Amino acid sequence: MFYLSNMLFLHNLINRNKVSNCIVIIPTYNEKENIEKIILKVFSLDEEFNILIIDDNSPDGTAIIIKELISLYKDRLFLIERKGKLGLGTAYLAGFKWALDHQYEYIFEMDADFSHDPNDLVRLKKACHEQNADLVIGSRYISGINVINWPLKRVLMSYFASVYVRKITGMPIMDTTAGFKCYRHTVLETIDLDKIRMKGYGFQIEMKFKSWKYGFKILEIPIIFTDRREGTSKMSGGIFGEAFKGVIKMKIGSYFKNYRRNPLKIQ
Repeated sequence: MFYLSNMLFLHNLINRNKVSNCIVIIPTYNEKENIEKIILKVFSLDEEFNILIIDDNSPDGTAIIIKELISLYKDRLFLIERKGKLGLGTAYLAGFKWALDHQYEYIFEMDADFSHDPNDLVRLKKACHEQNADLVIGSRYISGINVINWPLKRVLMSYFASVYVRKITGMPIMDTTAGFKCYRHTVLETIDLDKIRMKGYGFQIEMKFKSWKYGFKILEIPIIFTDRREGTSKMSGGIFGEAFKGVIKMKIGSYFKNYRRNPLKIQ
């Protein structure tokens, strides 16, 4: 299975003393067709990124593949196994807490299915570092509609969901449901992660909303989003239903919250 094992082992030996300040969090559920390829692609980039996989007990053996790769990349590849399918939002929250505990400076979200181009990780990091941004979003809608292989109905649903969120919340963000992002650690330290309520794609909206309300600098950079070629989509109508109702509750709740930052957490 690991046709590049000898080369990867040599690469691991050469790079074993490097320390990365970047961690890419990838939630998985039944991603055996994609997981090895996405890991190898990220590790082939010129920029040094570590990877944390959050696997929700995938019955297809995704975690087995990851564990075999960990034997080659034990200092760069990490795995959290959960007991079942607990939702996208809770997976990322677990990953955020792990990343903060391990003192990473730049913390990324990315899908496992190549809908997000791993090469764009470098662009996200560069925008965050060079433009002094706190949150950089890989945006499908900042320069038109850059989505490939989605049915028109799904494109329209996603695009107008962002329009709806902007109208309700006032956020000046074009792609409010985007899941390809780079956070500085200070953002995640400031937001009370235990009080994030939405679990599906509403989670992505809630995290952006709170980042914005706390006054962090947010940038969107254009990406091309390509629908998965292998594996099965986890998207469902219920995900959008949660977000539709949750945005209104979130906006109302914001009127009763103080978004003043704790200066002791700003480094």
